[in-house]
Amino acid sequence: MRLIVKDKHKGEGLFPLFKKGTKVNNIETCESLHWFSCEIEGHKTYIPDIYLTENLLNQDYDPTELILEKNQVITLIEVVYEWLYVQNEEGKKGWLPSEKAISVSG
Repeated sequence: MRLIVKDKHKGEGLFPLFKKGTKVNNIETCESLHWFSCEIEGHKTYIPDIYLTENLLNQDYDPTELILEKNQVITLIEVVYEWLYVQNEEGKKGWLPSEKAISVSG
C-alpha cells in the first residue's frame, strides 16, 4: 500500500539490523502500550512486545526511524500497533508514527 507523509518526521538516528536470537537487555515498560525501552548490543532503543520472546528477538529488527518530508510517497511494509514500518522511494526502510501518513487513494 502506498502512503503519503502528511507531517515531516525526524528520526532518532540510524541503527544496525539486529538478527533474530539477539539478546535484549534493560527492558522497561513505556508509556506506549505494547512497546518497551531497551538496550540491544549497546544501543538504547525501543521495541514492540511482539518482537520479543524471553528477552530474545524472535525476528530480525531494525529500530531506525526514517527521516521523511511532507508529501513524500512511501510504501507500507507492516503495521505494528501505532507505528508503520515503511520503505521510501530510494529503498530505505524504517519506522514512522501512523498519524504522520495517509493512504493514497486509487
